[in-house]
Amino acid sequence: MRNGLIVAAAVAALDQLVKYWVLGFFAARPGELGVAVLPFFNLVLAWNRGVSFGLFNSGETSGTLLFAGLAAIIVAALVLWLKRTGRGWLALAIGLVIGGALGNIVDRIFRGAVVDFLDFHWGAWHWFAFNLADAAITLGVIFIALDGMLGERRRAGLN
Repeated sequence: MRNGLIVAAAVAALDQLVKYWVLGFFAARPGELGVAVLPFFNLVLAWNRGVSFGLFNSGETSGTLLFAGLAAIIVAALVLWLKRTGRGWLALAIGLVIGGALGNIVDRIFRGAVVDFLDFHWGAWHWFAFNLADAAITLGVIFIALDGMLGERRRAGLN
């Protein structure tokens, strides 16, 4: 459990530090909402009051608080799961999800929206802007799914 909580704290802290830097970067460039970094990557400033991929991004404060509350409930459930798991890699994966969720909860509570800033694109096609917390959640979920699939193979003797 300890290693999962360390990963969660590190992810949440790094996420907030990078968001702080991004907000300062764009504050020094009033009116500028994006900077081309590579031919396939821009640094942007986007505010997401909804959930993943901007779904339900209505801009209403009540929705922001609702999503923060739901995320907090999910984090509590993940902490219980983390407490019960004895598998090291699974604990780290759960820690990634917890840390990412906490990073976005902090944004919702203190900024009123999640700060998204990573914009990957192929020509004119852009993926949804996201942040480090979102990346940690995605990786954590992938690792949890892989652990589940590989664990089933081990239990079935299919190594």
